[in-house]
Amino acid sequence: MFSFDVVPGKVVKDILDSSAAQVVDLVEDAYLRHDAGKTVNPDSYFLRFPEKPDARIIALPASIELPEDHAVGIKWISSFPGNVAEGIPRASAALILNDYATGYPKALLEAANISAVRTAASAAVAARAFARHVTPDGHVSFIGAGVIARTILRYLVATDYPLRSVEVFDLHAESAQNLARFATEELGLTAKAVGSLTEALTAQTVITTTTAGTPYIGQLLRPGQVALNISLRDFQPTVILAAENYFDDVEHCMKANTSPHLAEQATGSRDFVSGTLADVLKGRTQPQAQRGLVFSPFGLGVLDLAVGQYVLGAAREQGLAVEIPNFFGETSRW
Repeated sequence: MFSFDVVPGKVVKDILDSSAAQVVDLVEDAYLRHDAGKTVNPDSYFLRFPEKPDARIIALPASIELPEDHAVGIKWISSFPGNVAEGIPRASAALILNDYATGYPKALLEAANISAVRTAASAAVAARAFARHVTPDGHVSFIGAGVIARTILRYLVATDYPLRSVEVFDLHAESAQNLARFATEELGLTAKAVGSLTEALTAQTVITTTTAGTPYIGQLLRPGQVALNISLRDFQPTVILAAENYFDDVEHCMKANTSPHLAEQATGSRDFVSGTLADVLKGRTQPQAQRGLVFSPFGLGVLDLAVGQYVLGAAREQGLAVEIPNFFGETSRW
């Protein structure tokens, strides 16, 4: 009852690097559990800094009923875009898992990789689901070339999403070249960096993974074009309003001036909402190719819990979790 484990980042990464297929299935299952009411996923809480307006630390508390346990906990994730100029990742995170019976914390996991992987798996689940209705032609582009983009690309490969050619655009040209090189040398894909946003937007599947705070893409999507709106604030409201729109959770996405939230503010309605990813997975709605299609995932804490619980179990099974003796100062009331 009173044991407490730490799972270091290298252990987390090693487990996840060999578990892409399992993680995609975990994330898809978590979406279906969320749809079935087997989760508690409150609003995220943002800590911001007046002197650093682009930086934030976010708390994502959540609970999800899993087959063998009830995962409860909180992810604490920072996003400091200024880190990129120093050559270090923008995001860092920790995940605390609690015991459902007592509420006591049971584990602390380094969670930057968990966060990246659950985001990538979410994109892969959506891409796979939409491909059953809108056939992809294999022309894929990334707008933004950081850790999230790299991880999504790996997960698209793991789920056999068509990747005939990959183009990468980033305001930081070296990052675009690095992602294209990774795609070519590590994944065996045909990939290149492109010099303009316009070029990147010609792809049939467009994936945005930027740190943009306000929308800058005003070009409407073509019929049958798919946009995975991972960074949430790249598309102007006119683009959203002209497309089919699917979400991981509608209420969560209609906050914090995301592109869909701005579309709602502009029109005073949610008539542009086509459904959720769970609606597509369960066949309650079928995406069409008459308009562009946008998937906007706010990023649910229940996904982090599902992946984190899996990692903790694997780390314990492999003897790689580090138990902290006497973590709790008192273990009885008297």
